[in-house]
Amino acid sequence: MKARRSTMGRGLSSLISQEALTSQPAAVVRVQIAAIDANPEQPRHQFDADDDFCLSIKQHGIISPLLVRRDGRRYVLIAGERRLRAARAVGLTEVPVLLRNNADNPAVQLELALVENLQRTDLNPIDAALGFQRLISQYGHTQEAVALAVGKERSTIANAVRLLKLPQEVLDAVREGDLSAGHARALLPLVGQVPAPTLDDAVQAVGSLSVRGAEALVRQLLRGETDQFAIDRQARLQAATPIAERLTERLSAEVSVRPRKQGGGRIVIDYTNADELQRLVAQLTSAT
Repeated sequence: MKARRSTMGRGLSSLISQEALTSQPAAVVRVQIAAIDANPEQPRHQFDADDDFCLSIKQHGIISPLLVRRDGRRYVLIAGERRLRAARAVGLTEVPVLLRNNADNPAVQLELALVENLQRTDLNPIDAALGFQRLISQYGHTQEAVALAVGKERSTIANAVRLLKLPQEVLDAVREGDLSAGHARALLPLVGQVPAPTLDDAVQAVGSLSVRGAEALVRQLLRGETDQFAIDRQARLQAATPIAERLTERLSAEVSVRPRKQGGGRIVIDYTNADELQRLVAQLTSAT
């Protein structure tokens, strides 16, 4: 098997499919903004206002050309919607573009738009997953083909698409940044395995947990510990962790906090021998 060469640092052309590469761009030209239509395959659903970006465009113009294809006497945007929106916002009337011939294949348009968005850190995981899924279900790509097209590992594509099995409210929470993709993936084993109210409670609880804590909570729920205590206990353990760490440092001994079902709990201090026990007793009794 041939080793797959790394695509890091090799530019946009190294991250798109062979089909996309067959449509070579022409020289940079300037076109009227009013003549450019939006990309119908744009995977990004949210475009946040960026005053600093708009100011940069106003001061320096657009340095990196937009990628477009011709559609009769008009142009269809393939990549660069954020730059186009900023140019409109600051009152520019024309922008530099690269004209890509024979790029009217919608799958190629989606690939290119995904690549551009994925190279930016703020494409949310749900929009990325929906884009990957469209390439699979609508355009017949395999997960391997999607991975090659966007410069990702196949496992990354598989994990992203799996998120779409979660309820819409969970997907919305990830899209809005209220829940990380890691927390959402931790919830996947619960889908279809626990009642909807339990899943809802778990969704509310995991936001205050680490990803590892969320995974532990899910294991508890799958073992049948579906009462509210199982959820609350994980939240209390997570909240108590910084306190336990402070006590461990202060006493130079391992300290753990263990909540009880009735409320409250125990603080447990470990010691290794009688001398250490005497030291701890002296330290605790002399504390003011």
